[in-house]
Amino acid sequence: MRFLIPVLFFCACGSNGPDPATYAEESDYPTVGSIEKFDDRLDALVDTNAPIEQLADGFTWSEGPVWWDGAVYFSDVPQNRIHRWSEADGISVWLEPSGYTGPDTYSNEPGSNGLLLDQDGNLLLCQHGDRRLARFTGDRRQPMPEFETVAGNWRGRQFNSPNDVIQAAGGDLYFTDPPYGLPDQAADTTREISFQGVFRAHANDTLVTVMDSTLTRPNGIVLSPDGKTAYVANSDPKAALWRAYDVEEDGTFGNPRLFFDATNLVGKDGEQGLPDGMVVHSSGNLFATGPGGVWIFASDGTALGKIRTGRATANCTLDSGERALYITADDLLLRVGL
Repeated sequence: MRFLIPVLFFCACGSNGPDPATYAEESDYPTVGSIEKFDDRLDALVDTNAPIEQLADGFTWSEGPVWWDGAVYFSDVPQNRIHRWSEADGISVWLEPSGYTGPDTYSNEPGSNGLLLDQDGNLLLCQHGDRRLARFTGDRRQPMPEFETVAGNWRGRQFNSPNDVIQAAGGDLYFTDPPYGLPDQAADTTREISFQGVFRAHANDTLVTVMDSTLTRPNGIVLSPDGKTAYVANSDPKAALWRAYDVEEDGTFGNPRLFFDATNLVGKDGEQGLPDGMVVHSSGNLFATGPGGVWIFASDGTALGKIRTGRATANCTLDSGERALYITADDLLLRVGL
């Protein structure tokens, strides 16, 4: 495969992606969309001529990608399954069910959403249907739907539908809990928590505390490389924005502030999507899905550019060497070399 990859640095992480020393504008995969530059700082991350490769298609709503030992794993939320894609093996269903393990049907979005490898190398899943943050306990090589609950309630009240999760250096887990997985979403009569919260599951404890209860649709969540700043996406068309917080020494969130407001861009010029999933580059820059595709932000909130996917875009992740960005965009799995 010929692949164009400008790189910020070289990393001795093994050969789990495109060759970082090569640069060619062609690809053996179909391509979509385009890359737009708003600020010259984008040049250190991605070339505007890099192809947006379509690696796989046919999903109902692809979400929550994570890079795991040379492959990308991601959720198809409505189909209640996790897919695996690698250069060598292509696409396959890896786990089903992934988010709702009960009988019959549950909702339009019952599956897992955000996925995360924790500090011990375990796969964590935000499970819409089972309304919990769970840990996969099965065999990755012959996966079965075997899970244990990491966090299932706040003060005895069951969560709405955990959506995305990130882990701090000390082991605490921060996650969001919008109503998207409930059968009737915000109007669902089984709701036990009246707000859409950002929560913290404390390390080595069963304690769960609220970080923010004021966002209308908290969705993607990430931490800066130094762990001192948290970013949360709000996927409400009436308040389509990203919020930043200081992470205090005791792990609480302080100094909430607007990071970027895209409300007036929702639907503009036919661009689909809302603030959703994110990933942070080691440089501190953010790749954040939003109206039109994947926005690329500097840590000061300046929009550096946009990867225009041509469809509503849910989430993204980096491979282990930060040589490629993998994007879940509606029915597609995409890749862009960095």
